[in-house]
Amino acid sequence: MKPCKHLIIAILSLAMSHMALAENTTLDRVSVQINEGIVLESEITNMVKTVKANATAAGQSLPSDQALRTQVIERLIMTRLQMQMADRIGLHIGDLQLDQTIGNIAKEQKLTVEQMRQKISNEGMNWGQYREQLREEITLGEIQRIQVQRRIQVSPQEISNLVNMIEEQGLKQIEFQIGHILIEIPNNPTSEQLEKASNRANTVLDRVKDSGDFRRMAIAASAGPKALEGGIWDYMNINEMPTLFAEVLSNAKKGDIIGPIRSGAGFHIIKVIDARGLQTKEVDEVRSRHILVKPSPILSEERAKAMLDKFVKQIRAGDADFAALARQYSEDPGSGAKGGELGWADPSVYVPAFSQALNELKVNEISEPFRSSHGWHIVQLEERRTTDATDKFNTNKAHQLIFRRKFNEELQAWLDEMRAEAYIEVFEADFNRG
Repeated sequence: MKPCKHLIIAILSLAMSHMALAENTTLDRVSVQINEGIVLESEITNMVKTVKANATAAGQSLPSDQALRTQVIERLIMTRLQMQMADRIGLHIGDLQLDQTIGNIAKEQKLTVEQMRQKISNEGMNWGQYREQLREEITLGEIQRIQVQRRIQVSPQEISNLVNMIEEQGLKQIEFQIGHILIEIPNNPTSEQLEKASNRANTVLDRVKDSGDFRRMAIAASAGPKALEGGIWDYMNINEMPTLFAEVLSNAKKGDIIGPIRSGAGFHIIKVIDARGLQTKEVDEVRSRHILVKPSPILSEERAKAMLDKFVKQIRAGDADFAALARQYSEDPGSGAKGGELGWADPSVYVPAFSQALNELKVNEISEPFRSSHGWHIVQLEERRTTDATDKFNTNKAHQLIFRRKFNEELQAWLDEMRAEAYIEVFEADFNRG
């Protein structure tokens, strides 16, 4: 049986239309392989566009497209490695936790969630994309906390030494905002590799001094963790910043450029972007108690939240006692046996979701259930007070400063180890395609 003439023409027409469409469409492709995962060319392109848009809005100049692309690829590699680790340990941010975080962000901006959604849309971002980007950011914060916190120990002697130092300074300290460029060297470098990196570091230093555009040079040349942000770190005092920075900044002033400084990671160039005094005499503290319920394969997120919803209604109605419920159900071993009591503390010592919940409560008020990195909580604010900077406060402050410093150092060490152990292959882009 001969095929119908009209059918043949239709098939040929359809084939030609697909060929024409293929000629005018740039197909996505794999640009990086990271262990069992990949990065697509479209992801690199989109991040480059975002960085360029942010730079334009900030009036910041950027290096060449190729240098920018290299930094974007490195950022995507490190993000993928951390997300792969989260997958391996079963860390997933559910919709309930994500919705709560979005609600908190909207509240901070004095918006409803719907108003925030409209604002995101007006800025050109799809709401679904925004949610997934935020889910990734929360996951990264959680995996860093889980993996790095257990590597940190703060000894009583370290605290005591820092307390003495703070007392000698009269609690007056300087906070530095620094710019950082790292010229990386490989593990166990040869003398030739060391010389090459040293020469490059000196070249970068000269260009920074000549041009004055530290941020542009950091994006172009740095292998440091803040490269895409122009190498800029948030304000820190010398007691909480990485030890390498602290050792060279104690007597520095705004505008100073220091380096190159050799470390195991490579050669560092540091610029003091800003310096400001910090005088701390008082601290606001809260006394609170809480009940923690941790989701598990047996207890779902929804059931954990519902359980605490029930507790809140019972406590408010006078049908149950907070302390008794905490002793029976709370999964925080430190406070559960004490009826959920956490004692006096600066709210900033708690994880962000817990701290924010406390800040929004009135004395004796009980929160609605909320999700933190530890699980689902309800918390009651029992008292507030403002205290002088006593020895106890100095001890707490010292512990926080030492912990932050060690966290920054151990985070970078963990990231470096994870990258060194990973299989990574970058496929060079063909910019002449199409």
